[in-house]
Amino acid sequence: MTDFLQPAVRIRWRTALVLGPAVVLGLVMFCWPLLVGTAPGTEGAAGAAQSAAGHGIDAPFVFMATLPVLILIVLAELSSGGLDSKALALLGVLSAVDAALRPLGAGTGGIELVFFLLVLAGRVFGAGFGFVLGATSLFASALLTGGVGPWLPFQMLASSLVGMGAGLLPSRVKGRWEIAMLSVYGVLAAYFYGLAMSMFTWPFLAGTSALDFVPGAPIAENLHRFLVFTVLTSTLGWDTGRALTNLAAILLLGPAILLVLRRAARRAAFGPVS
Repeated sequence: MTDFLQPAVRIRWRTALVLGPAVVLGLVMFCWPLLVGTAPGTEGAAGAAQSAAGHGIDAPFVFMATLPVLILIVLAELSSGGLDSKALALLGVLSAVDAALRPLGAGTGGIELVFFLLVLAGRVFGAGFGFVLGATSLFASALLTGGVGPWLPFQMLASSLVGMGAGLLPSRVKGRWEIAMLSVYGVLAAYFYGLAMSMFTWPFLAGTSALDFVPGAPIAENLHRFLVFTVLTSTLGWDTGRALTNLAAILLLGPAILLVLRRAARRAAFGPVS
């Protein structure tokens, strides 16, 4: 029996047509402060306030765009036989487990237990499953912890990209090398998530310090401010804690959890890749 399991959500052309725009939309929505200038007459503090307010307004639209993407993935795969009831059951169970893990660390010092399981599940069940699991896990945990707010759609998008990326890692890497690869990816994913969420919060702080977002400033100037701001406020604390948590969890628990998830995948009869 081969170890190369068929993904729980296979990336067919219809799924790719939905996932592609979702990824592009997510990256654009995170990076808009670097891409969009201000309208004439909105420079300075007024422009900063307008940009921050705009970020709060656009969050519901991102949320409304994210949920149809998830629904379309499910419907497209159900209609083509790519996602059966067993895959949906696995999605529900893993989303619930991930949601339950989040309050255990509560983000204290960057200790977050959500992402290591997301990385491992994305690795076993594929990029499409990882994308959906990333969004459903963060959504479920937000309902559980009362963390619903304008930041939630962006958290869902960022975690979806983390889960999808895990499913796109080289499939033929196995054994200790696989754990090493997933550990490195877990560290990088932690910093990516931190960068993404820092980009979300950064415009809200415009006008309060020299490192804040300046509406209408050149991209290079704002990017420099953002990177320094992120290193000082996020990377040295929360992001590094999250990265170390992912690293330790994957190294210590990764082999056992991968074994359990692959056994579940075989029993669910996703089958080996032909």
